[in-house]
Amino acid sequence: MYHAMVRRRVIAAFAGLSAGRIEAVTDELAPDAQHYFVGTHALSGTRRTPDAMRAGYERLLRLLNGISFSVQEVRVSGGPWRTQVQAIWTETNRGTDGVVTSAEGVNLIEIRWGRVTPVRIYPDTAALEATLQRISRKGTPEALSPPLTS
Repeated sequence: MYHAMVRRRVIAAFAGLSAGRIEAVTDELAPDAQHYFVGTHALSGTRRTPDAMRAGYERLLRLLNGISFSVQEVRVSGGPWRTQVQAIWTETNRGTDGVVTSAEGVNLIEIRWGRVTPVRIYPDTAALEATLQRISRKGTPEALSPPLTS
């Protein structure tokens, strides 16, 4: 029962982000949460403050217009004191240039007593970096900005 509830919350967070609602993700975070996005590109970085996490999601929505997540699988283990989640997903976006791209990835999430503590995001970095390079060449310089960290 508990694992099913966690699965529903994770899927709802991805659906909310797909609808452009950053708070669908940020409202799930513990006050001391850490947000790690692998890579060395404009969306990567380790963020430790709510403002930095929000800024990261705002940049994601700006650069990858119309981003939409399809969650293939959510694996949940552990109890409410330390729940481990693997969310396997595919995202589709239009970039800032209208070109539709799609890529896969996984989020590794830890939940303690109902709040997300760390979240680690592992996208297909080759596909993501190619998209960021392309939209930069087509007039979006923010796509090559340094990672947002805090």
